[in-house]
Amino acid sequence: MKQVLFEEDGAFRVGTILGESGASFQVEAAHGKRSKVKAASILMRFDGQSLTAFMPQAQKLAEPIDPQFLWEVCGTDEFGFDALARDYFGRAPSPQEAVAVALALHSHPMYFYKRGKGRYQGAPETNLKAALAGAEKKRRQQEQVDAWAAELAAGRVPEPLAGRLDALLFKPDKTSLEWRALDAAATALGMTPQRALAAAGALSGPEDYFLRRFAFELFPKGMGFPDIAPAAMPADLPEAATPAFSIDDAETTEIDDAFSVQRLEDGRLRVGVHIAAPALLFGRDHAVEAIARERLSTVYFPGGKITMLPPGAVEAATLARSRRVAAASLYLTLDAAGTQILESTSRLEWVAVAENLRLADLDTRMGDEAVASGRIEGPHGEDLFVLWRLARVLKSLRGAGEERADRLDYNIRVVDGRVSIDPRRRGSPVDTLVAELMIHVNSAWGKLLAERGFDAIYRNQKGAKTRMEVEPGAHEWLGVSHYAWASSPLRRFSDLANQRQLAAALRGEEPAYSREELVQAARDFETAYEAYAEHQRLLERYWCLKYLLQEGIESADAVVLREELVRIDGMPLVCRAIGLPASPPGTRVRVSFGEVDLWEAAVLTRYAGK
Repeated sequence: MKQVLFEEDGAFRVGTILGESGASFQVEAAHGKRSKVKAASILMRFDGQSLTAFMPQAQKLAEPIDPQFLWEVCGTDEFGFDALARDYFGRAPSPQEAVAVALALHSHPMYFYKRGKGRYQGAPETNLKAALAGAEKKRRQQEQVDAWAAELAAGRVPEPLAGRLDALLFKPDKTSLEWRALDAAATALGMTPQRALAAAGALSGPEDYFLRRFAFELFPKGMGFPDIAPAAMPADLPEAATPAFSIDDAETTEIDDAFSVQRLEDGRLRVGVHIAAPALLFGRDHAVEAIARERLSTVYFPGGKITMLPPGAVEAATLARSRRVAAASLYLTLDAAGTQILESTSRLEWVAVAENLRLADLDTRMGDEAVASGRIEGPHGEDLFVLWRLARVLKSLRGAGEERADRLDYNIRVVDGRVSIDPRRRGSPVDTLVAELMIHVNSAWGKLLAERGFDAIYRNQKGAKTRMEVEPGAHEWLGVSHYAWASSPLRRFSDLANQRQLAAALRGEEPAYSREELVQAARDFETAYEAYAEHQRLLERYWCLKYLLQEGIESADAVVLREELVRIDGMPLVCRAIGLPASPPGTRVRVSFGEVDLWEAAVLTRYAGK
């Protein structure tokens, strides 16, 4: 029976002709598969061969054939593979020998260009040299990729990969040798690239990965600061009449606000709200301003922070203990009972800071019983009571109700990799004191700037939407007609820009910023502020999950928020509980925890009963 060599799907195949129909044949392969083969695809006819062994024999004969030798003897003209096989073997070749030459030609396209059915032409010498050089380059590159991948899989990070770590993780060029090596090693280890790098010691853990990703996206120039010129001490500021004290966490370094209480001769009281004034120490054209405009806010997250201002600028302006610091101050003159505001004035001045009071201590000293009795023990106790009483008045004036006593905030602290989560009741007396005085100073200065025709960045709230806008508007939830963030100029660019506008207004100067500049800054601030908040939420969730592992917590009580979402008791952690039956918000439930994936900041959570 007649047998044929034909090409199918780019490969050579052999078979026996069973039948012919016009320009096509029905061909049966050695393993029994039947195919319809066009006559144009048939390259050679023969007979009397064992088809089962035919192609393996031809492949074995093709292996020692040197393509370079074939190229040298084939000449420059087009030729058929069977003719070249005759020349190569010096006689009429057997079918297997002819196919062996065809296989050699077919498998070396750099040397031989295909020109038609079973026909080829030797590549021009210049083309061949270029192709061989390219192939050699690819071979060397692959050797390098394989070597780096092996090193990484063995737990060592090759220097070229270490030098491009962030780019490889967050914006990889997938054609680069470094990425190919990382991808190959990760695949071999059955890991994601970030886990493979962590296993090799390039990342200290998921928190390192999260911070690197955040910095890569939001701080492309790095989180460090350039050298800056020192602050210029203003020469025209008056001195405040009374020393001030601040109220902050023990870890706070950017102390923006402080308070003072002065008892006047006629029995009246004068309360001072003092805000750190970097705008008075660093001019509009100082490098500090450009840095603040670029960063827009300090970034807070458990275990660290990224400050908006360089350390030298913070050091010059922060309201730290035993320092004389430039400040923008709002003074409220009260009646002798401290329950009625008689006068309000603003000024720029030097303020002496006597003390930095700490929230943890004040939570104990200013408990509900202490403020109810009118006696607060310890340093500045009488002044704190005056401020507390004023805060209650301010809260009443803006029509705010009482906060729920069961609402909690949480302080997540990380020391040497160990997590602590400390609940803190929201709306405590000291919280109310600070919050109400800050709301009032932001509202008063926002109104002052609007009345004097100075543009500012306002935080307006209507309905469910809060926006940063240059046009003044009410903040409905707070119950104030104007609300311009101005109380945290060390930590927010909106406050620093508003402080420059305020300083210009109080001095009778032209505005420091145009309306267009403030509009753009407000837009940029909102975008950055949300990105920073998202990073903070991610890290809070991560450390909560780390806390579950650290403490071996397998189940917990929770409260239903909506549908399958529950908030875990004792920490700021929200999870989706599998199997939770339909329950109204506020329902108390029990959940159990399964596998925790720190790299994805996820935990398998199941409903475990009421």
